[in-house]
Amino acid sequence: MEKKELLYEGKAKKVYTTEDPDVLIVSYKDDATAFNGLKKGTIVGKGAVNNRMTNFIFKKLEAKGVPTHLVEELNDRETVVKKVEIIPLEVIIRNYSAGSFAKKMGMEEGIKFACPTLEFSYKNDDLGDPFINSYYALALELATQDEIDKITEYAFKVNEVLKEYFDRLNIDLIDFKIEFGRYHNQVILADEISPDTCRLWDKDTHEKLDKDRFRRDLGGVEDAYEEVFRRLGIR
Repeated sequence: MEKKELLYEGKAKKVYTTEDPDVLIVSYKDDATAFNGLKKGTIVGKGAVNNRMTNFIFKKLEAKGVPTHLVEELNDRETVVKKVEIIPLEVIIRNYSAGSFAKKMGMEEGIKFACPTLEFSYKNDDLGDPFINSYYALALELATQDEIDKITEYAFKVNEVLKEYFDRLNIDLIDFKIEFGRYHNQVILADEISPDTCRLWDKDTHEKLDKDRFRRDLGGVEDAYEEVFRRLGIR
């Protein structure tokens, strides 16, 4: 499988066409952004960690009945994926208070919820990815009711699988963001699951092992990503 034309370049990935119109090649970058692109930098090795971690986790989710866009990992930074039409919803599951939720609700970070929460944001950088609900999504024709129902089902299943898995690694899954796409009239999980898109805290020390180290200038960003990768045991 060979890369052809550059189809799209985002904040963290480049996407290329291939000789097969049904699949693409995603190439993960070391570029890091936060606050809708207002803060920019580089996290050395991030692309390789995020690519391999995403593929590792997607395989586990496939085994649990969550369809994904994964086709084949080519190397440390590149993966063949199914060509999907991204549904313009960022789907956020929260198990603990943190980040914007804690600030908005006037809560301390790290408070465990009685049950997970689910949020939708309209995937639109120009608008700052505003919070919306399912009624907004339907009114704006971002997704159908059947798609929203399937996204909700899969999102909570992803949470169930990831919480159990990270628990064994002595990591609390605080929250995470995922995206879905349409593939031959089927809703499937796309994008990535990585320290870029998850908040991951060590259970004992509550040390942050995710992108918050970059957002908040905490230092040790590369070490945190590598620590998650080490605990996954991919190498």
